[in-house]
Amino acid sequence: MKKYLTLACLFFLCACGGSATQVATPVLEPSVTTQVSNPIWELVWQDEFDGSTLDHSKWQEETGGDGWGNHELQFYTSRTENLRLAEGKLIIEARKENYSGREYTSARIKTAGLQETTYGRFEARIKIPAGQGTWPAFWMLGNNISTAGWPNCGEIDIMENIGKEPATIHGTVHGPGYSGAQGNGRPYSLASGKFADEYHIYAVEWEATEIRWYVDGIQYHSVRPDQLAGKWVFDHPHFLILNLAIGGDWPGTPDASTVFPQQMLVDYVRVFKRKS
Repeated sequence: MKKYLTLACLFFLCACGGSATQVATPVLEPSVTTQVSNPIWELVWQDEFDGSTLDHSKWQEETGGDGWGNHELQFYTSRTENLRLAEGKLIIEARKENYSGREYTSARIKTAGLQETTYGRFEARIKIPAGQGTWPAFWMLGNNISTAGWPNCGEIDIMENIGKEPATIHGTVHGPGYSGAQGNGRPYSLASGKFADEYHIYAVEWEATEIRWYVDGIQYHSVRPDQLAGKWVFDHPHFLILNLAIGGDWPGTPDASTVFPQQMLVDYVRVFKRKS
């Protein structure tokens, strides 16, 4: 989901900057957001967000306001105004307020150094916001980013949305030769309504020679090594990221129609491994 800065800024990364290479948009009917049940997958890690504060054995906050490689407008904080748990949900809240030289605040968390996995099913039940300039994302980065750099480390965007497309989400991979606007991705569009109307389950199934994308159990995209414009770099551990960006090269700037605060609500995040 993101473009990146220099190696000195590698821990201030954000989701892919710019739309990926697109194919025809599949228009699908909304489906019930129940947990996908599949006998080939075994649950190995989860966060149900049932506590009162973020579990720092699973997540760490990232803070800062340098644009995150995409000319974004928010300053990410760890304040409860922007990041908190309530009623079994993780709440990432974007606010319009002056803070450390920025006009917006929000939050971003990652599992780097805590939960890093090679292959599996990665899913989250999320209710995204709606509004021009919003950019919610659920995605993964290769844990070798500090040495390999981006995009050589690999990036798997499980879900990202830009507010001016309320009925469409995107699933994408970025790597050497296929990054930023040239990432390999596909959109998924609802036949009616917008994604912010309710919770949806966003998932990828990542295996050695294929990655598949799902919304509410419906597969809408897949990619294999021979379909990429460069090297397949999805053969080592990746960590998870959840964030809500405001503005940037792809979504554009909020306008008078954008209501703040905006919230990204996460019911759970779960990681499964294929049963042997």
